[in-house]
Amino acid sequence: MTLNEPGLKENLKNLILLVEDDNDILLLTKKTLEIAKYDVVTAKNGIDALKILDSLEDKVPDLIISDILMPGMDGYEFFKAVSENPKWNQIPFVFLTALSTPEDVRLGKLLGVDDYLSKPVKREDLYAIVSGRIARSKKIQSVNKKVKEMIQSFNIDITPSILEDEKDLITLLFVAWHDYIGPELKAYHPKKYKLPMKLSNIGTQLFQATVSMYGHEHITKSEGILLNIENIQRNGYLFFDAYPDETSRGGEKQYMLAVIAPKINYFESLQIREVLKKISIEVKKKQEWEISSYWEEIANILTTPAI
Repeated sequence: MTLNEPGLKENLKNLILLVEDDNDILLLTKKTLEIAKYDVVTAKNGIDALKILDSLEDKVPDLIISDILMPGMDGYEFFKAVSENPKWNQIPFVFLTALSTPEDVRLGKLLGVDDYLSKPVKREDLYAIVSGRIARSKKIQSVNKKVKEMIQSFNIDITPSILEDEKDLITLLFVAWHDYIGPELKAYHPKKYKLPMKLSNIGTQLFQATVSMYGHEHITKSEGILLNIENIQRNGYLFFDAYPDETSRGGEKQYMLAVIAPKINYFESLQIREVLKKISIEVKKKQEWEISSYWEEIANILTTPAI
């Protein structure tokens, strides 16, 4: 190993949480990372890993590497718990697992994990992914910090976009793609929405317009779209995602989560995206989710002054 290999420079302050139930693989991977000057803490399942994250208090790992098949709490459940916690959901997350079929890899990526390493992992692949993901995360943190400083220095108006008594003008909808009928409205809230068009027509227009721009194979990579919907005089924030489905075209079921409101600014859209990501995790796990509670969370974002 040379000093030019990824991971050997300036890594003393980078902390990695490694979660693996196979003791031999755990120790080997830990040692490999420590050689590259990373600090490593370990756990043997998701339950223990969550306890470690709690114990770290203000210090959070720069990266999480987790196995999938583990006792107590598997990797998918652990990733869900991390994703739902605002303190941890920005930590880059990599699956390290023996599940290496295309379907397994696709599921991991559709859930939102940052990368996927198959066992046995090569040292150079481990170093490349770890150093790359940490570097990307630090760049994002740096940009966010500069944006926050810019907002403070410019004294940007932090008045909320929506007044408290205008909450009923906010609409949350869930639209799924059907191979035969196209976009299909599956759920919405509130039931008594105040829009000049049918929600099914709005959902269809928004979904089809995005497909025409990005194509079916790319819409789930758009990472959220904030736009002005002129024909209904509203702003909309659209979030596309998908989950594996052998009965659907392309082997996946694509869907859209959308928030429609009189006004949504860019900074509010970043917060809304985090809420829609939480819904998307529930959809992918095919779990029941309460649309009204998520609507309330989004309405609070749009009616609460930024700090």
